[in-house]
This record gives sequence, C-alpha cells and structure tokens, in this order.
Amino acid sequence: MPETSTQPESGAGQARSSVPIDVLIPAIEKDLATLPHVIRSIREHVSHPIGRIYIVSPDSQKIRKLAKSMNCTFLNENSVLELRKSKINYSTRTFERSGWLYQQLLKFSGDTIGKKAYFLTVDADTVLIRPHRFLKGGRTIFYTRNWSQPEYFRTYKKLLGRKASAPSSFVTHYMLFNKRKLSQLKRTIEKKHGTKWHAAILKSIDKTKPFAFSEFETYGNYLRSTEPGSCLLRAAKNKHVHRSYRSLTASELKKYAAKYRSLSFHQRKAYSKRSK
Repeated sequence: MPETSTQPESGAGQARSSVPIDVLIPAIEKDLATLPHVIRSIREHVSHPIGRIYIVSPDSQKIRKLAKSMNCTFLNENSVLELRKSKINYSTRTFERSGWLYQQLLKFSGDTIGKKAYFLTVDADTVLIRPHRFLKGGRTIFYTRNWSQPEYFRTYKKLLGRKASAPSSFVTHYMLFNKRKLSQLKRTIEKKHGTKWHAAILKSIDKTKPFAFSEFETYGNYLRSTEPGSCLLRAAKNKHVHRSYRSLTASELKKYAAKYRSLSFHQRKAYSKRSK
C-alpha cells in the first residue's frame, strides 16, 4: 500500500525533522529501573527538537527526584486527568488492569499538556535503540506490528461506530500525537456517547477481558480513517527482553540495534492476581 514504507532506513544517518515536539511518559515507581534509560534514549534517538519531557506519575518523591536530576518536568497524574484511578475498577479474580488502563487515559490527556503542537508518548519500559523520526512531509510516521488484540477493535467500533481499517497494528509502545487531532477524536467520542470521553471508554470496554482498549489502536485507526493520506506506516521491530537494561553489554546492544528499533522490559506480573 502507498502509505507503508518498506525501504530500509539509514540508521544513524537518518534525516532530522525540524518540527519540535514535547514528550509525555506515564510512570510509576516500579518503572524506576528502566525510566532513566528511556529518557536518555529519547534524547539520543528521537530525530526532532525536544521541548519538555513530562513524567506523569502518582505523587512520588523518588520519581520527582529522578525527573529533576534528568531535567524533566514532573506532573502529578491527578492534575492531568480529572478521573481518579480508584474509580476505574477494571479487574476480575484473575487480573488487575486498572492502572494499565489509567495510563492509557493519561496519554489521551496529553493534548492539555505543554506548548508544542505534537507530543510523543513512550512507555516507561521501552528503550529506543535506533533513530526515530515521527513526521515526514506533513505526514505522521507510525511504527506498527502485524498482530493485535481483537477486543481493541470491538471497543473501537463501539466508541466510533465504524470498523478499524488499518492493515497493521499501532500498538508498539510509543506514538506521536497531533494535539488538535487528538482533541477532535475525543470530541467525536463525546458527541456520539453524550458523556465525557473517558466515561465513554469505560462504558464501552468489556471488563471481563484483560485487553479491552488501546489508546494507540484507537488514535491510529481514527487518524487513518479521517485523513488516510496523513499516515506513513513502518515496521516497529520491537523486541521484548527478559533481562534488565543495565545487564546488557555494549556489544549486545549493538547486535540488537542491527535488527530492532526498540527494546521493551515488561513486568507482566502486575497484570495478574495471585491465587489465594
């Protein structure tokens, strides 16, 4: 398809964009081992002028200290989203997903943060290891994968009244948002459901399913459906690593970078409840 780039990229020689962006990273204290590496990787590998990097978190002295030491801006999550995490209640006897969903809603609140027209959101457990550019010729570059969760698309249809149509999945741990278009998406959801956008999302998800909503899938498919010519799709080439970032040697990182664009260090235990 014309929107999908299959050409190899030039790695470190990738052309930079002149468009400035802000960065938003939702985090909690369990992310502290990886978060400094995430921040450094953004500064090294994002090929845009970076305005501010916002760390959005519960009120944590440890995260405040880290943000200050790395010249980032700390934001208490309660100042970003009027909905409180305690009101979500997205859990069953086998899984707890309230915090996971809350972080997605925080990302959807990024249009109210910062002064740049665009903001990049990156998961606090994902480290970029190759250059990334997110805009080219007025079009947004999305890094995509070839599989997703079916429930994401059922929720998308409930929210917007149409099927998702992208040939790839937008769920790849980071995404550039156009604030104006994100605001437009939320207004569209509110108009259709007659309630706040976050209330509509909570109403539309099947809370018996552990993966019921994706902020990336929702925004990416909405943008592609309303402005199909504005999207460029590239393979994400993300790798999940079952070790700490600090344990990787320079040689190992070099080998990973020859094949992948980013590494993720997920802690899935937080999604499950232990049997009593």
